[in-house]
Amino acid sequence: MSPVVILTALDLEYQAIREKLAGLRLRRHPQGTLFEVGRLADGRCEVALAQVGKGNHSAAVLAERAISEFRPAALLFVGVAGALQPHIALGDIVVATHVYAFHGGTSEDEGFRSRPRVWPTSHAAEQIAQHLHRGNSWAKGLDPRPNVHFGAIAAGEIVLNSRLSEHARWIRDHYNDARAIEMEGAGVAQAGHLNRALPVVVIRGISDRADGTKEATDREQWQPRAAANAASFAAALAEELFTDEPTTRSSPMPETVRNIAKGNAHVGVQAGIVHGGIRITPATPQPADLPEALAGFRTRLWQAWADGRLDEATYKAAETELVTADQALETKTPERRNTLTLALKKLRGLVGDVAELAAELTVIIALVQSLS
Repeated sequence: MSPVVILTALDLEYQAIREKLAGLRLRRHPQGTLFEVGRLADGRCEVALAQVGKGNHSAAVLAERAISEFRPAALLFVGVAGALQPHIALGDIVVATHVYAFHGGTSEDEGFRSRPRVWPTSHAAEQIAQHLHRGNSWAKGLDPRPNVHFGAIAAGEIVLNSRLSEHARWIRDHYNDARAIEMEGAGVAQAGHLNRALPVVVIRGISDRADGTKEATDREQWQPRAAANAASFAAALAEELFTDEPTTRSSPMPETVRNIAKGNAHVGVQAGIVHGGIRITPATPQPADLPEALAGFRTRLWQAWADGRLDEATYKAAETELVTADQALETKTPERRNTLTLALKKLRGLVGDVAELAAELTVIIALVQSLS
């Protein structure tokens, strides 16, 4: 299975995640970026960890590099931030529902006019994070247990340490729903946006109040405490994103169930409580069936859009991946199987909310593996 990539800006944030990993091994990107890869000590999730430094630009570049290198199941950015709302306490955690890049704008005679960009967290990842925070298991060992807040995070290129400055007033005027402010989330969110099927979640521990007291809170060691709290939530979320599969409670069934479809028939998964993975394999994969399978899928994709189960943007993005798959199928190069598989996996991520389409793509991907 693909790992979960976790990125941080500061070394203390990196160390907070690293302490939760076991079996670490070094992996060097061709351009020099170092990743440590290991498994969560209390789970099964494989994590690729890197430190990107401060700022949205470096975060975007290295996030894209990590995505290309690992093709992860999810990408988390974990670190500290300043609180923008008085009810959020030091040590609390803010999980972004969306991220504002607040520095965009135009300077006119009447003043600066904001032109923000915003990236929402994927619905599925946000739902998992919301479900996780309702329980207590993720906060094991944390005393007191920090509160978890969901909402907007503002990401710019400055450290805000004032409630009175012109910049602070401008943020309150234009981004008054933002719960925290930091410097990397927008870059990571944009990298995730460019890789449509990838869940990206920004998780921040509150280490100061962005109100002129940062030096005092730093002396009181709130940065490492906030980083540790964010790391605990991030580790638990990574495990959920890594293993998240629907299960059904029903009467006991045999350990192995084989369903075989022939001709134009389709089968689903017939199981009770599922332990381990599910393998869906065509009975006798025939590469010649692929054009017919893709054509049939395109018809059902259109029908899902026409029925309102897929929005316009998702449908167009899915069509783009289908075109890529069609073109790859027509080539005879050694890379066509990899190209086909990647396009179909991206497509499966796009239509994941329509269960029958995702299941059909799983079968087609298995069919691709029989290509020479």
